[in-house]
Amino acid sequence: MLTDISPSHQTFLAFDYGLKRTGVATGNRLTGTATPQGTIAAEGESRFVQIAQRLNEWQPDALVVGVPYHPDGAAHENTARALKFARQLRGRHGLPVYEVDERYSTTEAHSLGAKDADAASACIILEQFLRSLP
Repeated sequence: MLTDISPSHQTFLAFDYGLKRTGVATGNRLTGTATPQGTIAAEGESRFVQIAQRLNEWQPDALVVGVPYHPDGAAHENTARALKFARQLRGRHGLPVYEVDERYSTTEAHSLGAKDADAASACIILEQFLRSLP
């Protein structure tokens, strides 16, 4: 699935979607690294206003959204919510949006002692995505 990513997509903004908080990270293909950019603590339309501000600031080539699944790979309520969020981003901003399995990213962020687990999780999601690129 990730083999169809254009080589022109060099910079990415990643999101760890949650009902109340959405973690954000930036990263680039050249270094293969990501940096947490804080968490958006907003819901509904105000979340999208803040996302638009981040997009304006960072000017990414594409977006990455973490999609949660149960440990066995089965979908659950938050899977559908994250996929809807990805569709909304595509529709609102016209950028390519790549979905990444984010199982255990928040657990990993906590185990690393992250002060902002949502942004750290977005960073982990983005680094996983960058490692998967050809």
